[in-house]
Order: sequence, then structure tokens, then C-alpha cells
Amino acid sequence: MSKPVVAIVGRPNVGKSTLFNVLAGEMISIVKDTPGVTRDRIYADVSWLDQDFTLIDTGGIEPESSDIILSQMREQAQIAIDTADVIIFITDVRQGLVDADSKVADMLHRARKPVILAVNKVDNFDKFMPDVYEFYNLGIGDPNPVSASSRLGIGDLLDAVVSYFPEKTEEEEEDERPRVAIVGKPNVGKSSIINKLLGENRVIVSDIAGTTRDAIDTEIVHDGREYVFIDTAGLRRKSKIKEELERYSIIRTVTAVERADVVLMVIDAVEGVTEQDAKIAGIAHERGKGVIIVVNKWDAIEKNDKTMREYEGKIRNVLSYMPYAEIMYISAKTGQRIHKLFEMIDMVIENQSLRIATGVLNEIMTEAVAMQQPPSDKGKRLKLYYITQVSVKPPTFVIFVNDKELMHFSYTRYLENKIREAFGFRGTSLKFFIRERKEKEK
Repeated sequence: MSKPVVAIVGRPNVGKSTLFNVLAGEMISIVKDTPGVTRDRIYADVSWLDQDFTLIDTGGIEPESSDIILSQMREQAQIAIDTADVIIFITDVRQGLVDADSKVADMLHRARKPVILAVNKVDNFDKFMPDVYEFYNLGIGDPNPVSASSRLGIGDLLDAVVSYFPEKTEEEEEDERPRVAIVGKPNVGKSSIINKLLGENRVIVSDIAGTTRDAIDTEIVHDGREYVFIDTAGLRRKSKIKEELERYSIIRTVTAVERADVVLMVIDAVEGVTEQDAKIAGIAHERGKGVIIVVNKWDAIEKNDKTMREYEGKIRNVLSYMPYAEIMYISAKTGQRIHKLFEMIDMVIENQSLRIATGVLNEIMTEAVAMQQPPSDKGKRLKLYYITQVSVKPPTFVIFVNDKELMHFSYTRYLENKIREAFGFRGTSLKFFIRERKEKEK
């Protein structure tokens, strides 16, 4: 089951970014920003008590503004609202209840989603509480007084948010069908790939609306096995502002990737791999998903005997943080290699679920240490006691050492490479956690 999605919405200058930064970066224990997402952060992974969720920041909503940037913010916020499981609607106690707040509230009523009303900038509860009560007029429910800048009332706000999270049902736990997200920039051929897969297989079970997500789930049967494809292709209207288009892509991608086992990262062969591709792929990498880079429109490329090798070199250079990703060259237009996608998806899912016995892992580690001595610092050398695999999807390992400060990233990567040499793990990232263990406890 994927993590719930929480969107922060409200008109400009009520403190959305401050609240987002407090939740994402300072109060909450586990937060990682996806590599490559620059400028303003759009989303963050957050934990509160025993609940994990994805938090989305939005641009300020100006319901009736004709300014093109503000109208794009409004559209982007609408996508976040459509995507979210729970919405935090933030207002400003010092400005009081204004007409724009009521218009945003109307927008949220139409969304039919759980909405938590946060009244921000309540730095002094005794002083401002009479003003907080005014916000009952929005018809959203009980206002939650908070001060994002002073970190007041944040715990009660989060308690209210997580109370709406769905419980995992037995049906969801038993759904073993591979889930495949098709992601990438607009116009790279994501819809065409889905349509070709449907057209060639001609055994579509059904189209089902994507629950609370702004994406369409399509069930496809291939060689007797059911797959669920999560399509993020259709933006309602194409933004002409690059930054806002990025926000759309990232919001849609985060929620689709969160639900997937394997991600098909689609690249336009004619345009080549871009910085935006790296950002989108980084989302899948950060979440430990299986990744297949699908180079579409390969039929439109003039080729010689070096074309594929040179093209792969460019991809590996831009996406250097995910050397494990598989690469396929296809054409949705002609159907070239489309049928091979299922073989690749099956292989990546198998690798994502692969478990290695502890004894075998320790043999590999012992041999690796013998071949290349662990690093040392100021006369103290790193000692590796043992390694064990603790989970799958992605395969996750814990290495016990005498001093984790001595465990350089480069040596972890060296051990990862040795494990990959033995077992492949093609198409999936591997996660490593380093734990200290005193020698006498060995």
C-alpha cells in the first residue's frame, strides 16, 4: 500500500512554505529530498509517530486572478488537491477571514476530500483565540490554531491529519499483481506505449479509475499474468511556464511512483535525456523502485553501429546515480520491442524480491575485505563483523561494524558492486544501513 498524500493549500502569504519547511525539515524525524529536485521543494517524505506520508507544497491560490503565473499556481494547486488523500487548508489569523479564503474553501468543498483547517500565526493563544473562532464561518470544521514559525500547535495539527489516513485492508495486502508506473515528461509517448500494450495484447480486463489518485490504472493480461499500469500521461492543460510544468510532472510522478513496484522512465529518443528526466528518475531512485529507462521513438533516430552505445553513454552520464537501471530502445509507433517490456518488468520484479542467505552474504563480504582492506583513520581501522539482508523491494542490507564513521561511502559502494557481481540485482537499487557493534559483543 502506498503512503498517503497530504497537500498544503491556501492563498499566497499565509505561511504555507513555513509550515512545509517545519514539517519536512525540522520537526519530523525521517525526511529525504529526492536528488536533482532544485529550486523550491515540491514534496517531502514525512513521518509522524508511526505514520509515514508524502507532503506536497503548492503555490498560493488566487481564485479569481487573471495573472498568468497565479492562474498556473491555481491549476497546479488543483492537481495537488485531486492527488491528495488529506488537505491542510492554511489561513492567517492576523489578516483575518478574507473573501479569497471563502473562495478557496468552496474549491475544497467540491473536492470532497478530508480537509484540516489550520489558522496560522497564532503566536499567543490567549490573545488570538477569539479571532480564530471567526474561521468557523468557512464551514470546513474546527479551526486548528498553529504558529508555523514558533512551532506551536503542530502536533495537534498532525494528529488531526493522520486520523484520516486509511487503514490497510486485507484485500490490498493480498494484491500481488505487479504495479508498473509509466513516468516522464509530457509528450514523450507514455500514452502511446499504454495504447500499444493494450492493442497488442487485446485482453484488457477493465479500466478502473485510480481511486484518490489523479492517474488511471489499467489492467493488462500478458501470458496469463495480470499487470496494473499506472498512467500519468494526461495533464489537463499544458502549462507554458516551465517551472509550473515541472511542478505538475513532479506531483503526478511522486504519487504514481509511490504506488508502483517498477517504474518505466520514458525518454524521447529525438530530444535525448534531459535534466528534467534526471529529476523525475530521481524520484523512483529515492524510493527504491525497480527502474527501466525506456527510450521511445527509436525509429526516428538515424543509426550506425555505434549509435546505441553512444546513446547509452549519454544516459548513464546524466543518470549516473542509478547505474543499475535497465535500458530499452522501443518505438510505440511501430511496436518495435514493445513486447519485450513484459520480460524486462518480470526480471526487475524478481530482482527486487530476491533474498540472499546471510551465510552467502558474509562469504562475499569476507572475500571482498581480503581483496581490498577497509579504510582507516588516525590509526583506527574499520572492522566489518557481518552483513545480513533485512527486507526486499528494494533489497535492503545491514552491515555491522566497529565504527560507522569509518565506513566511507566509497567502501559501501565497493561492497555493493561485489554483491551485484554475484547476484546481479539488475534494474533495482540496493539499500545499505551501517550499524555499530562493540567488539566484545561480536
